[in-house]
Amino acid sequence: MKETALSIVVAGLIIAGAVFFTPKNAEKTDTGVPINNVTIVDGKQIIDITAKGGYLPRKSVAKAGIPTILRFITSGTFDCSSSLRIPSLNVNKNLPPTGTTDIEIENPSVGVLDGTCGMGMYPFEVDFQS
Repeated sequence: MKETALSIVVAGLIIAGAVFFTPKNAEKTDTGVPINNVTIVDGKQIIDITAKGGYLPRKSVAKAGIPTILRFITSGTFDCSSSLRIPSLNVNKNLPPTGTTDIEIENPSVGVLDGTCGMGMYPFEVDFQS
């Protein structure tokens, strides 16, 4: 009886911890559903992408035809997501462990821009729409 009660208490603590310590946007970023990471500042569209253990968000939606900055944000990033590849833009960059790296796109066309880490394990995409 004592063991059953103890098991129930431990299970409750584990569930409560999962509820309280899960990031608020985990449901959105883990499923690849677009989140609001695109802003327009001084006529330029800025797309923020976090690089650490992959790229978040994995899918961004932005407007085509607007000068765009892909801004990669790192914070203690030492995995392969610090090695950035965007084949269609001929981009192969090593991102700093901590900081920001901007990649400018003058006039993106309608379509999907695909990128990945250097090993091809962590993909991301930007869907440029009209």
